Amino acid sequence: MVRIPPVPLDALPPDLAAAIERGRRSRMLSTSLPVQVWGHRPEIAQAWLATLEAMHLRGVLDARLKELVRLKIASITTCKACQLARKHDAVTDEDIACLNSDHARFSPAEQAALHYAELFAGDYMAIDDSVFDTLQRHFSLPEVVELNLFCALMLAGGRMTYVQQAYEDPP
Repeated sequence: MVRIPPVPLDALPPDLAAAIERGRRSRMLSTSLPVQVWGHRPEIAQAWLATLEAMHLRGVLDARLKELVRLKIASITTCKACQLARKHDAVTDEDIACLNSDHARFSPAEQAALHYAELFAGDYMAIDDSVFDTLQRHFSLPEVVELNLFCALMLAGGRMTYVQQAYEDPP
C-alpha cells in the first residue's frame, strides 16, 4: 500500500497531468502512481519527468542498452514497478533471464554498461579508473555522461518508488 497518498489525476496541475500522459504514451512511464505521489510537489515532479523525458526521447544511448541498464538496476533496487515495466521491445524475456554483465548474449558495450550499472547500484566504491577506461572503449564521452545520469535517475527513482510503496500490484 502506498505510504504517501497519491494526488488524484484530476487534481494534478494541467502541465503535470500532460507530462504524465506523454510519459505513458511514450512508455517512459508504466504507471502514474509514483508521479501522483510526487504531485504534492508538482514543480519538482515536472522537473524530474522532464529529465527522464529528455533521456528517454532524445538521449544519445541506444534504447536497448538503456532498457538493459534500467532492468539491471531494478533487479538490485527490487522496485516492482520497474521490474514489471517494459520500456523497449528490443529486450526479450531471454535477455532478462540472464541479465548479467558477463553473459555472452550481450555485446561488449552492453556488458560494460551492465557491469557499470551493477557497480553503480550495488558496489559504487568499486568503480575505479579501470571501469571508466572500459566504458570509454565502448562509448563516447557524452554517452558515458548520459549513462552516469541514467543510472543515477534509475537508482534514485527505483529506491524512491520502493520506499514509498508507490507501485501497483501486478494483475
